Amino acid sequence: MNKKGFSDDFLWGAATSAYQVEGAAFTNGKKASQQDIINQNNYKERGFATAEIASDHYHHYKEDVALMKEMGFSTYRFSISWSRIFPDGVGEVNEEGIQFYRNLIAELHANNIEPIVTLYHYDLPWALVEKYNGWLDRQVVKDFEYYARYVITEFKDQVKYWTTINEQSVIVQYWTTKNYVPKELQSNNQLRFQINHHMNLAHAVACKLVHEIVPNGQVGAALGYSPVYPLSSKPEDVMAAQNAHDLRNSYYLDIYFKGEYTKAASIYLEEHGLAPIIEKGDMELIKEGYSDFLALNYYASECAKACPINSGKKIRFNGVNYSGKKGEISGYETHPGFYEMCKNPNLDTTDWDWAIDPIGLEYILRDIYTRYGKPLMITENGLGAFDKLTVDKKIHDDYRISYLREHIKAMSRAIDYGVEMIAYCPWSAIDLLSTSNGVKKRYGFVYVDRTDDDPKQCERIRKDSFYWYKKVIENNGRELVE
Repeated sequence: MNKKGFSDDFLWGAATSAYQVEGAAFTNGKKASQQDIINQNNYKERGFATAEIASDHYHHYKEDVALMKEMGFSTYRFSISWSRIFPDGVGEVNEEGIQFYRNLIAELHANNIEPIVTLYHYDLPWALVEKYNGWLDRQVVKDFEYYARYVITEFKDQVKYWTTINEQSVIVQYWTTKNYVPKELQSNNQLRFQINHHMNLAHAVACKLVHEIVPNGQVGAALGYSPVYPLSSKPEDVMAAQNAHDLRNSYYLDIYFKGEYTKAASIYLEEHGLAPIIEKGDMELIKEGYSDFLALNYYASECAKACPINSGKKIRFNGVNYSGKKGEISGYETHPGFYEMCKNPNLDTTDWDWAIDPIGLEYILRDIYTRYGKPLMITENGLGAFDKLTVDKKIHDDYRISYLREHIKAMSRAIDYGVEMIAYCPWSAIDLLSTSNGVKKRYGFVYVDRTDDDPKQCERIRKDSFYWYKKVIENNGRELVE
């Protein structure tokens, strides 16, 4: 086989998100986001760190960019905090807030690092939650447009690559940890898909704005994505996997690239009273807001099996493992008569019950590219683990190196079979606040010395994976695949 390998202009980097890394949550004009409130509750209930300091990137950004340059990054994917720019969601811009991003983007360019900017990564301004329950109300689409237009205009000459909304599919699955939902509404699962529909409208609006405002701008969504395998070769299990794929994957991709909802998934949602309310003009707007590429956040594959309609089970969505002890996930998604998710007996998992499956990355890259023919980039991929800081301040994370090595190899194989790849941005550039598991679940190439209870000084310490990834970038991934 004539191996193509990574192109000379392939972008190597890593990713973070605003509320998980920046800190300074209530300073310099910024007001609360819904994630600030959710994480305050997480601290009270489970002892996980709040977002008030996180990794203190707000005060360490120059040091962090210097570390990125040392690793050899040619790109950095990060998000902008809506409530740092517009503390009340709309209204007057917070000059100190926008100046932080001016400074960050200037620092990246000074170090020849291409910014990939995400407009929304879970952190809706709390003021809009108080005003009208945030994403539950269509008003949020207009307010998102107000915010997005300002940011895109501000950075139209500094940012080429834009991603719109982070992980809509994950928000549907874990809607109370990635989004604030009042307790009295949490039993209404239709609202999950209503929120998603509003996000699809917001995504389309942002795509149109990038195409209108940014010279040669490129835009797409950042989608949390997992292939779904059948538990067995029984036709019933294979059909269940197809159903799961339609509802968990195609339902999002078809919107981005065809401007329509997947038929089978839509019929299922309608039959069960879960379908979103679609107003006149919505689908036309969605078609107009076309995507130039797809960004993928890939961590694990999934497995599905048949679930008879008379199984006695009820509709439920995926559970969470809060402990970091294998096997303590609180349950799997179930849709009687359609599918039930389950553990794949052929794969090992992380401590948080996420299947480790590098081949799954190759599979989705080839499958998605075959279906839609659009360039792809990886905006998240990584291994969360309990990293240990040694007495001599070392972090020996061979497990992370192994995970990333095999995933990069898988990406290279997909390229060899013709998939067009733009960038690889694993999660995460530095340690940060995990959405559901605090700071003890670590992903970064750089260790941030803090605990859930004590932020200390947030000292940065290079892990073994830091030096390994530096070499990968230096040789453009060749040594891994030759």
